[in-house]
Amino acid sequence: MLAYKPLVAIVGRPNVGKSTFFNVIAGHRISIVEDTPGVTRDRIYADSEWTGNPFTLIDTGGIDTQSEDVLLSQMRRQAEIAIETADVICFFVDAREGMTHQDKEIAIMLRISKKPIILVVNKVDFKGLDDSVYEYYELGLGDPYPISAANMLGLGDLLDAIVSKLPKAFNELEIESTVIQLAIIGRPNVGKSSITNRLLMQERVMVSDIPGTTRDAIDTMHEREDGKLYNIIDTAGIRRKRAVEDATLERYSVIRSFTAIRRCDVALLVIDAVDGVTQQDTKIASMVKDEGKCLIIAVNKWDLIEKDTGTLEKYHKQVLNDLKFVDYAPVLFISALSGQRLINIWETINQVYEQASKRITTGALNEVIGEAQMSLQPPMSGGRRIKIYYATQQSTLPPVFLLFVNDEKLLHFAYERYLENQLRKAFGFIGTPIRLLLRERKKGDES
Repeated sequence: MLAYKPLVAIVGRPNVGKSTFFNVIAGHRISIVEDTPGVTRDRIYADSEWTGNPFTLIDTGGIDTQSEDVLLSQMRRQAEIAIETADVICFFVDAREGMTHQDKEIAIMLRISKKPIILVVNKVDFKGLDDSVYEYYELGLGDPYPISAANMLGLGDLLDAIVSKLPKAFNELEIESTVIQLAIIGRPNVGKSSITNRLLMQERVMVSDIPGTTRDAIDTMHEREDGKLYNIIDTAGIRRKRAVEDATLERYSVIRSFTAIRRCDVALLVIDAVDGVTQQDTKIASMVKDEGKCLIIAVNKWDLIEKDTGTLEKYHKQVLNDLKFVDYAPVLFISALSGQRLINIWETINQVYEQASKRITTGALNEVIGEAQMSLQPPMSGGRRIKIYYATQQSTLPPVFLLFVNDEKLLHFAYERYLENQLRKAFGFIGTPIRLLLRERKKGDES
């Protein structure tokens, strides 16, 4: 079974320095930090430890107790979920601004939770602010801990306090089996977060019709009934470059989406069924292929398409025609809203991961390559044609094959594509790119 480390939630109103503290303790910049309220929207997780005591930090969006704005309401809900699931709560307030009415309302909410609460007075950056700490005793949450997350002051005492309130007995996260890294990617507002929540069967990330709601790449560990483990990475929508060049926050978000592709094993590219395959979808799919990652294409909002006989087959053919350079990718037609065919995603993830992890024996590989050359000779180039003497599989995820040849410059792109197709015909490799590396056999090498 998958057991979790104690959870420590960081909560407070907007712009009190929660994400700055989170990044300092996590050891690297996970949450986006900007002097703008509402930058952090979803719950962000990071593992950490202090004096040999491991725990998981949860960064949350600022709690606005008064606004009826849709996004701010969802941010508040995400923070409430963090409070419900946490073992310890760090309540952040701002020494520079002083105690506010919202601080008092949040304190009431936290007291109702009956969870261990640590009151953290942040931004105590110079001695003149020390006295401002005392007014927070009025909240009735015990001794406040003055810190400066930005200048890393007072963090040791705060971490000691956190550790002292952690549950006494817990199981560490013990992972014996492989964790499949799944990135859910695509343009803004195609339903990525809705799919994430459906797969996890919980309100893990915020969902809104407003493009750009998700700003961070959000990791969630998930264990299925069969014991298989997945780390699901919900990502910000990837817009065209010129659409984000002046938006600093969104540029950070897009960079993190690119990073999520690089660290995933399987990428689920979500396409809007109403819009069809766009130029941006093509660029994202190309990026996945270039990074050597498995690819599944999920056509979402399929419930909005008027259907007649053969609609699905026609649409499937059109998708593969528009994305012909990744025609090895399975195409799923789903609806995150209704849950239609979402169960098929898990089976497909497992299938493509298994295909990308496959190892081919050297004998079987050379038999296929040899038959391919006999069936279709390579084209001539400058009066010569390439000869493939020997082949071996070098690695997996993605499958990489090393071909020993007479002259690597003689391999034409069309023949390379032909060889790839022959390998797929013989061994499958559904959902994964294949890479062919060439090495010239020098004189004196064995045949």
